[in-house]
Amino acid sequence: MSEAGFQLDSRLAGDCGVIGDLPLSRVLLMNDSRYDWLILVPRRAGVVELIDLDADAYAALSGEIRLVSEAVRRHAAPLKLNVAALGNMVRQLHVHIIARREGDAAWPGPVWGAGLIEPHDKDALAQVCARWRLALGLPG
Repeated sequence: MSEAGFQLDSRLAGDCGVIGDLPLSRVLLMNDSRYDWLILVPRRAGVVELIDLDADAYAALSGEIRLVSEAVRRHAAPLKLNVAALGNMVRQLHVHIIARREGDAAWPGPVWGAGLIEPHDKDALAQVCARWRLALGLPG
């Protein structure tokens, strides 16, 4: 699928580690050790809303959301999966897939703005990204 003109938003780039690429989306890990929090970003320039994707890309993103959600369920064993495409702070289309557990730092409320982020150190971030890469069957 076309990547012409795609550039990852600087806020996503600064807040996340890169896990790898699926056919349509770049898979990121939110750098907050309190959660298993993956983000899909379709590699399409200028896409803000789900409805900005053509029908084929929309279907592909839906499949990737399912693939990543299944991996998160399998490997993180959450009580609940939160899947959301908000875009109020970062306009570039991106989809959050967050493993939620009773008693996590924000439970039962939303993760956004709940307490202070607890980032991984550089080595731990690389290790967690590698673990998710393996769980998703992506090349290392």
